[in-house]
Amino acid sequence: MQRSPVPPVADRRPTSTEIHGHTRTDDYEWLRDKESPEVTAYLEAENEYTQEQTAHLADLRQAIFDGIKARTRETDLSVPTRNRGFWYYGRSFEGKEYGASCRVPVTDEADWTPPKPAEDTAPDQPALPGEQVLLDLDALAQGHEFFSLGGSAVSPDTTLLAYSTDVVGDERYTIRVKDLATGELRADEITGVIGGATWDRASENFYYTTLDDSWRADKIWRHRLGTTQEEDELVHHETDGRFWVGVGRTRTDRFLVIASGSKTTSEYRFLDADSPDAGWQVFAERVEGLEYSLDHAVIAGEDVFLVMHNHTGADFELSTAPVAPTAADDWQPLIAHDPAVRLEDVDAFAGHLVVHQRSEGLTQLRILELAPPGQGSAGVADDYLVEFEHEVYTIGSAGNPGFHQPTVRLGYTTMAVPPSVYDYDVRSRELTLLRRTPVLGGYDAADYEEHRLWATAEDGEQVPISIVARKGRTGPVPTLLYGYGAYEASMDPYFSIARLAMLDRGAAFAIAHVRGGGEMGRRWYDEGKLFAKQHTFSDFIACGRHLVDAGWTTADTLVAEGGSAGGLLMGAVANQAPDLFAGIVAQVPFVDALTTMLDATLPLTVTEYDEWGNPEDDPAVFDYMASYAPYDNVAAVDYPPILAETSLNDTRVLYVEPAKWVARLRATAVGRQEFLLRTEMSAGHGGVSGRYKSWHDRAFTLAWILDRMGLAGAEPSARP
Repeated sequence: MQRSPVPPVADRRPTSTEIHGHTRTDDYEWLRDKESPEVTAYLEAENEYTQEQTAHLADLRQAIFDGIKARTRETDLSVPTRNRGFWYYGRSFEGKEYGASCRVPVTDEADWTPPKPAEDTAPDQPALPGEQVLLDLDALAQGHEFFSLGGSAVSPDTTLLAYSTDVVGDERYTIRVKDLATGELRADEITGVIGGATWDRASENFYYTTLDDSWRADKIWRHRLGTTQEEDELVHHETDGRFWVGVGRTRTDRFLVIASGSKTTSEYRFLDADSPDAGWQVFAERVEGLEYSLDHAVIAGEDVFLVMHNHTGADFELSTAPVAPTAADDWQPLIAHDPAVRLEDVDAFAGHLVVHQRSEGLTQLRILELAPPGQGSAGVADDYLVEFEHEVYTIGSAGNPGFHQPTVRLGYTTMAVPPSVYDYDVRSRELTLLRRTPVLGGYDAADYEEHRLWATAEDGEQVPISIVARKGRTGPVPTLLYGYGAYEASMDPYFSIARLAMLDRGAAFAIAHVRGGGEMGRRWYDEGKLFAKQHTFSDFIACGRHLVDAGWTTADTLVAEGGSAGGLLMGAVANQAPDLFAGIVAQVPFVDALTTMLDATLPLTVTEYDEWGNPEDDPAVFDYMASYAPYDNVAAVDYPPILAETSLNDTRVLYVEPAKWVARLRATAVGRQEFLLRTEMSAGHGGVSGRYKSWHDRAFTLAWILDRMGLAGAEPSARP
């Protein structure tokens, strides 16, 4: 292995495997041994080489970091959320990485207007009278290079806080319980957890989820306060390797629910707190291909289950059912299936339902006002959308824990309008802006233009693109094109302070809403997975070419970026259209997909069969995956410069995938050979922890992107 100034060269140590009549030879599988000092030394050598190759960007990185910091209100507070007699909010402080979570008592039961905490309050001073600090995250993170809060839940009686933390980055959390009256930690300690805790209605027990060796959430446990983890009761064990589990409590507090789900099938169990002796009951037995969710509502005076399901159509229907085990044929429609509207979720309140849906590639928030008993159609008095006027936007609701609350807390953003928090009063239909994320330095959204473009894919499909740029462009501008395209995850338009480092230097930012995501409904997802996966790649290439052909950018200033499954997308387009991009950023990239999917012992492999197929059992799947898997298709061509970023402790996409990929690129490609591998040695799938660390991390990537665009020396047009 050689050292810089020439790039590290990984030894070629061929290992061969036979499958379906094919011989696969892998020169770099030895890099999988995470505990090997030789592997660690190789990754560190790659990091040193990356630092040397980007040393000329040090001043630009610092300028970008300084710009993010200068535009961010570092000492800040969230809008308080009301729940069970308290207003809850978060605080951040200048110079601190993580901040704190706090609460104050509600002083007027009839007033749902959130109090306004004092801004720029010192960390040791209350932002509101009577403030109680629930968690000081900076104190919890002290002494740890990595820190992540997995979840926190106040008990229904408001006296206890269960919270989970990860100080490694492998997403295996430890739950602790804090007595909110004394501030002391109880002896209860639960390790090896994914996520957080769900309390029962009596605040005497909480439920949690653990993982198997392949990083699949497979067990739900009940912990009684004051006992040890060894005494916990196993409530449910999901033995089907394609399924994972989770646990929650309905907003009404009456039901606990356990969800078992694969990529294509759902099954729910419920426990009725009003009739606990009935035990856990299966609501509807799993049927392959039937997906549904379960919530509790009271409509026209009757207790019902709300069921969002695909039994009657691919884009889902909202139905009601008795609060008892009920077969799908007996569910009664409340919102019938509509192929033009993808129903995604529903939240139940005493006087209304909030439906999350999307149409024509954009999110929508739908209100169903409930009628008194004996009035309205199916108990619904009115049905309408909460509407905004922007061409490209994202809307959703969150922070609505109270079943009887009269308002809906919603969030709204565009690619130019910072995240905005509103309260929507269902009774008066008044929309009140509570907070817009401040962007310091005289930021004005009117200085930017946003558009929805449409690219024509190889098969004629119209693929949406969301794009934002600073106003005043007179011709093509350097552009960053972002993509994902998997798991029906929608990459909706969003605002980013860090992105201003590009926009204000004359670049545009675009999102390619390619198939495999969910932006255009279930069909969009189905046409971008399994044997249709190639659509994801060709859609992205079509979006890039459209931006060039339409005069938005040029191929020598167009940079592509994607992470995780979007990293697979980056690897595939690098192979299939290397001349279209001036650079490619692949973050925690799933580039050795075929090797991973051939090993059922690796994290997530079995649960991913419905997404990618099972190449171990099916020769046709093997052949199809082999036709696009980035690592398998590295060729002797002139690739654009590539920056691959990964984390040593990532349990979702192992670091070895980009490490092997870069090694094979160096050994095979011709021409420029500008390949960089950057490994965070103390982080997981989400990268580094802490806001300042994450700003430095993003500044590194943005500086590289601007350099590839030819904008490394450009001055921002509007400085904070």
